[in-house]
Amino acid sequence: MAALATGGSNPDVSLLYRINGLAESTPGWLDRILGIVGEYGILLGLVLLVLWCWRGARRQGEAAAVESFTALVWTPLAAGLALLVNVPLREFVGRPRPFKSHEGLDVLAPGKSDFSFVSDHATLAMALGVGLFVANRRLGLVGIGLALLEGLFRVFMGVHYPTDVVGGLALGTAVVLLLAPLALALLSPVVRAVARTPRLRLLVRSRRVERLPAMDLSQDQGASERGLAA
Repeated sequence: MAALATGGSNPDVSLLYRINGLAESTPGWLDRILGIVGEYGILLGLVLLVLWCWRGARRQGEAAAVESFTALVWTPLAAGLALLVNVPLREFVGRPRPFKSHEGLDVLAPGKSDFSFVSDHATLAMALGVGLFVANRRLGLVGIGLALLEGLFRVFMGVHYPTDVVGGLALGTAVVLLLAPLALALLSPVVRAVARTPRLRLLVRSRRVERLPAMDLSQDQGASERGLAA
């Protein structure tokens, strides 16, 4: 299985050289920055996007807040599960990193010694992006876009073949969507219980939003009393 991309005429290898070759035209300081972005920055952006989605979900009505929070709980769980699935998959395929089989690559993240297929970064990024999409369509599309960008960065950095990235994107998507019905069904009662627990309910719904109906009711009553007095 390690012979998955060893021939120079292989389109997987050709695309690798073409994308990684862009790093040769960029200055060294920019390569270092892009390497950090591809290794940590985009994943950090996805985590912040999940937190932003959680912030907005807490401002919804109770039913919508419970539904969104359930999906957000499933998002990191699915990402972790996808990484676990990838552990035996990488060992089974056993494809070496591209820079170990091909010369002339500009490697922006040296020190990688594990196998290449499939990409952990692409798997994790897409799992977070698709999980976000389940919780919030608009933010989910942004997350999926960041996951695709992460995949491009991994090839640009010379640490993965394009098919490593495609495999990771597919794995992350599959784990989230295929297991979502069962996972959400199991998590929903737990989240509803949390929402009913006084000390924990703020995780699901903002206290400020909970006060709004009572405030609106008192304002309506006041307006009615003023109308009767007139």
